[in-house]
Amino acid sequence: MDRRTFLGNSLAAAGGALVGGRISNAENTPAPQSASSTRQQVPGAIAQSEIEAARFPDGFLWGTATAAFQVEGAWNEDGKGESIWDRFTHTPGKVKGATTADVACDQYHLYPQDMALAKKLNQKSYRFSISWPRIQPIGTGAPNMKGVDHYSRFVDEMLKNGLRPFCTLYHWDLPQALEDKGGWPNRDLAGYYADYAGILAKHLGDRITIWAPFNMPWSVAYMGYGVGALAPGRANFDDFLKALHTLTLAQGQALRSIKAASSKATVGSAYGMCPAYPKTDSEEDRAAAARYHAMNNVFLLEAAMHGRYPKAFVGDPPYDKMGMKPGDEEIMHAPLDWVGFHYYTRRVVSDASKVQNSSGGGFSGTEIEADPATGRDPYTRFRAEMPTEGPLTESGLEVWPRGIYDLVTQISKEYDHPIIEITESGCGYLDAPYEKENGRVPDTRRIAWFQQELAELGRAIKDGAKVRSFHAWSLIDNFEWSNGHTERYGLIYVDYRDQKRTIKDSGLWYGKVAATNRLT
Repeated sequence: MDRRTFLGNSLAAAGGALVGGRISNAENTPAPQSASSTRQQVPGAIAQSEIEAARFPDGFLWGTATAAFQVEGAWNEDGKGESIWDRFTHTPGKVKGATTADVACDQYHLYPQDMALAKKLNQKSYRFSISWPRIQPIGTGAPNMKGVDHYSRFVDEMLKNGLRPFCTLYHWDLPQALEDKGGWPNRDLAGYYADYAGILAKHLGDRITIWAPFNMPWSVAYMGYGVGALAPGRANFDDFLKALHTLTLAQGQALRSIKAASSKATVGSAYGMCPAYPKTDSEEDRAAAARYHAMNNVFLLEAAMHGRYPKAFVGDPPYDKMGMKPGDEEIMHAPLDWVGFHYYTRRVVSDASKVQNSSGGGFSGTEIEADPATGRDPYTRFRAEMPTEGPLTESGLEVWPRGIYDLVTQISKEYDHPIIEITESGCGYLDAPYEKENGRVPDTRRIAWFQQELAELGRAIKDGAKVRSFHAWSLIDNFEWSNGHTERYGLIYVDYRDQKRTIKDSGLWYGKVAATNRLT
């Protein structure tokens, strides 16, 4: 995931109480308080007593998350085909520092070492992704058995170290050959993807029981095809709409394909979500925040659970531009066994539906957008901002721990208390080994960040949310998409010159949390 590009500019150590209510896209439900009228002390402050009192249930699954492209390297080994991210990173000017992921963390070769480190940190779940072009070099056809065998050995290594293999089938690395056929705006990809999912379930489904078809599918469509910030770098709003619908169809078809091939399979999600708070108490801003939630957070979730898209648009939905056909609702409707989502920070949203524009509304070209006056696009007509009321991490995200409580409780209420997996959450700080302390990595800000957020998550569980797991992003520092190696989110420091791993103080702390279910 590209946190800085996707999530915006802001943040650093602790977030505080923001709202008492929840945002909802459903009719006749209580809306949250506005961002300007909420209770708070010092922005981002959570009492130490709350951290010390936090407890997690027996059997809670502490884990970490990674993505194939960000950690594997071996970009052209053992028959792997080219991905859109290989093409993107090899294009001058696309990645900070002109780095590529050709080697990344070399986990393709070093996975036994990394899984041993996860065991050392008392981890029980490891969320990883599989590279589609490593399995099908051109996205279709017979599987590349060298790729299948690699992941089979990898899964065995996880199991040997007491880790639950949590498989994300697609974490952004589309085979370039399928992009050449039109990419995700081409609805044929839904069928190709279902075939790929079936191959994985057939060969790995005897050992993997938990599958997430996509990582952050909304941003796959928007950031890749709507604004061009991420691979494949296309910028066309109609392509975004078409890609979003194809991804929804692919989600439903993949679920059926996986379950047909593996009787042990459970299928969920790994959506990117940000709680949305109205900028004022006005009815218009509250409705805009609900549209943000519907479009950015639950668009594909609502489709899976109920076979329909949520009320994300002002006026008539652009279903014709999305390429919807009769019978698509039945394909979309594929209820999930559990709901997974990421949390990093929040949004403050205001309305732009009444601003007149002779051309019918603009398209701002970014996910975080206060301009133009007509809002982000002609259909949702809202402005989304990431505030800087809380402190900022070095990756530029606002620290607001209360957001995870609000998001977890909101999803719990809207979807009848499903099993929830927190699929990613973390913070970017550049702390490095310190020679004067025998090479330790004293990243105290990351510890504080996790303590405060996890205290809020523990409160949500105490209040009835069925949260089963938490996956810290990330096990190791890695290649952060268009930001290259300029950000570090890992619990383990990676020296990219020689691939030496050094457990950070935050990793040692997280290992104790996993062993005790306590934050102190």
